[in-house]
Amino acid sequence: MGPNFELDDAQQSIVRLADEVLSDSDGTPERLWKALGQSGLLGLAVPERWGGAGLGAMAVGVLLTEIGRRAARVPAWSTLSLGVLPVARVGSPAQQRELLSGVLEGRVLTAALGAPLPVTDGWRITGSCGPVPDADAAYRVLVPVRVRGGGPTVVLIDPAAPGVTLLRTPTSAGTDEFTVRLEGAAAEPLGDAEVDLRRFAVAGACALGDGALAGALRMTAEHVRDRQQFARPLATFQAVAQQIANVYVAARTMHVAALAASWSAEMGQDADLWTAAYWLSSTALPALRTCHHLHGGLGLAADYPLHRHTALVRDLVRHLGGTEYCLHQLGAHGVHRLD
Repeated sequence: MGPNFELDDAQQSIVRLADEVLSDSDGTPERLWKALGQSGLLGLAVPERWGGAGLGAMAVGVLLTEIGRRAARVPAWSTLSLGVLPVARVGSPAQQRELLSGVLEGRVLTAALGAPLPVTDGWRITGSCGPVPDADAAYRVLVPVRVRGGGPTVVLIDPAAPGVTLLRTPTSAGTDEFTVRLEGAAAEPLGDAEVDLRRFAVAGACALGDGALAGALRMTAEHVRDRQQFARPLATFQAVAQQIANVYVAARTMHVAALAASWSAEMGQDADLWTAAYWLSSTALPALRTCHHLHGGLGLAADYPLHRHTALVRDLVRHLGGTEYCLHQLGAHGVHRLD
């Protein structure tokens, strides 16, 4: 049975609560992150026995979309998609208790998004991994590793432990991102089952990007509705109407694709993931450029809020590997129709 693209009652409740929490116009990133924890939204995918709601990737995707609408600079993608979902899926009861109970109070988790590192004797790791978003604030970093004769395995690294060095790397949005150097660093295997970190990472990135594009569309639609030229609203000019319509089509398609990606992640599938990733990487940035164009001079101002949305999507596309890589992955996993 395929995914249902209509939000159920629980998901609509997530949207309403997230809108209420994130509408604090004076909220700093730290204040918003604390409010998300106090509201219970950070516990959506935390198992019920550890104080969460026991939901999965679909619920996380809905929340990330709302965060993306405002391009809020909070470590939600790293904590929820890269941390909570894989730990809740395969972590041992002791690991879940240690790692996930603190998320409800704002604890940050994250993961390395690069190629797996080799494991040496005694679960000691040497090498560089990255990019790792929010590594400086993280309680633990999930790192994919290669074990001879085995499948994909993930280990837990304490970023403050001996043998771990964090090197800050630049981002378009100015967010905290690092390369992590490991020199014989102690690692703890995450559970005893295989888990694909990339599946949750891609689904979460698409959900966040979906929201960022939708937020930019709303901002642009309000601008062309209210801004007047020759005593007429910009929206009444045919060329403007056609361009904003194209952005609307791109945003609505991205929304459907992102929902399908979250569903695929929950079901352990891949094809819809790369459909959404390809759409985000190939279509979202051109649509955002149109939004900047329709804002005129405002669209060029670096401190105008629209730039936060574009910078966020640019970083997400980089994390996904870019258009050509996503297209290659889509071909490798087989094209899947959205309908």
